[in-house]
Amino acid sequence: MPQEREKLPMVGWFDPPQLVRTALEVMVSTALGRHSDRRLIEALTTAEPLEPFDCEAEMDLPAGDFWIDYISDTGDGWDSTYAVASTAALPTLDLEDSHGRVHTTERANVLVLGGDQVYPIASRHEYQRRFTAPFAAAFPDRRPPLRKRPKMFAVPGNHDWYDSLAAFTRLFCQNRNIGGWHAAQRRSYFAVKLRYGWWLLGTDVQLAADIDQPQVDFFRRVADRFQSGDRVILCNADPHWVNAAIYGDHDPEYNENNLRFLETQVLKGRVSVFLAGDLHHYRRHEGPKKVQKITAGGGGAFLHPTHPDDAVRVLKEHDERGREFLLKESFPSVEESRSLTWGNLAFLFHNPSFGLLTAVLYVFISGSVGAFADGWELFTKIVTTPLASIVVSITLVGYVLFTDTHDTRYKVIGGALHGAANITASFVVSWWVRELIPDMREPLDTLLVALFTFLGGWVVGPTIMGLYLLISLNVFGRHANEAFSALSIPHFKNFLRLRIAPDGTLTIFPIGLRKVPGKWKDNPDRTGPELVSDDSSATPPQLIEDPIVLR
Repeated sequence: MPQEREKLPMVGWFDPPQLVRTALEVMVSTALGRHSDRRLIEALTTAEPLEPFDCEAEMDLPAGDFWIDYISDTGDGWDSTYAVASTAALPTLDLEDSHGRVHTTERANVLVLGGDQVYPIASRHEYQRRFTAPFAAAFPDRRPPLRKRPKMFAVPGNHDWYDSLAAFTRLFCQNRNIGGWHAAQRRSYFAVKLRYGWWLLGTDVQLAADIDQPQVDFFRRVADRFQSGDRVILCNADPHWVNAAIYGDHDPEYNENNLRFLETQVLKGRVSVFLAGDLHHYRRHEGPKKVQKITAGGGGAFLHPTHPDDAVRVLKEHDERGREFLLKESFPSVEESRSLTWGNLAFLFHNPSFGLLTAVLYVFISGSVGAFADGWELFTKIVTTPLASIVVSITLVGYVLFTDTHDTRYKVIGGALHGAANITASFVVSWWVRELIPDMREPLDTLLVALFTFLGGWVVGPTIMGLYLLISLNVFGRHANEAFSALSIPHFKNFLRLRIAPDGTLTIFPIGLRKVPGKWKDNPDRTGPELVSDDSSATPPQLIEDPIVLR
């Protein structure tokens, strides 16, 4: 019998304790990352220069096709992470295209993890619970010889960096086995010489979209080994081509200059496929000569929306080439994505503990102006009562800072309206409660009003938040991360399977799991994953679109 494992639910991003822990980790990691770059430390303390991994030299490979899997943004809930990992671990997987042709694909020789291998924050404990456990159960270690083990390479994302890459380095860069896979990289960035004229490169852009100089020097040495006609698959933690289109290429956080320099000046335009995660959906853009830019962050984390898509229908590179990349496919569809956003109207149902924050906020706001005892002379007291002025000002500033935009005017207006809605709601709730409760002797009267204001804030505050997120995303195209992290949707997962034929043809199979299982049972087949689906409502893996062929 397989050992009992902790099947964790999806991360509750709006749970108050989680909000506090994540905020602290982000602040600390950002400060440390800027002043103590682990990439530079490792480069300076390692005596031997980093070498690319050569699959032909390091692995026992059969003749014929070579297979690569790309899985990004794993390590959230058990169901979603295990569903993707166990599908990828199957020895073969048959996929039918839109023309009825069945493609038999094979388990990958090389598995690439595209970033954010664990949520919410990196630590040895969280990696074990949310990443290693499901992957080891999906592909149990039956102790094959090292040269026969599929190799695993991981790109670090921002969540992997939240402990300054300490747990990531321990897990992926120290010659460890993870289930039946072997982690073969030595640094947080890597180069893999595949077969038949293809290379796989993985970058580490840390937390500031920055490629350090030792990393650039390494990729220069790798580029010197390219033969005529060699082509590159480049893996980045973020889809900068999408972020730059949405937020503007002028913003340093979403500026493509670092990666553009790597592609044009170091790799000399050999990149045929750009792969990235971070956005938890599937989106493919195609440019001249069938160059692909694919976002495939569906390895297990909560779903991200694919709408609105106006800003990303056509992506244009801002350099001398001026290449345009056209949006070819999205999963889920724009219509499905827009429909799912309405789930925010049930924000309280999805995030019940978040109501505690707004409940406390409503009590503080109403109490600061004496609304519990003095009735409806509220707005005058906001100005004349110092405590009320402070509480209301802090509330407004907090909501302004929360607003997702780089446009200062929109940020101030949107945040102020969101904050004002909650301030007004707190007054209305406390006034309404005060009118309903008969006069009693103090302090019981005030305590009852405060209690029912607390309960009103627990219901009304999250409802306003859900309505705000719904309008922000469906009307203004903002708060995609917050609107969908609030829903914690485990479905619509995806990963990529790539086949390199002996003639050098690369075929990309985008694989989707529309609905992942919510129940599992022991697998009687001891040669496969430890658990199999016991959920009749789950859907089998399928092609998101017909295979993409690069000759």
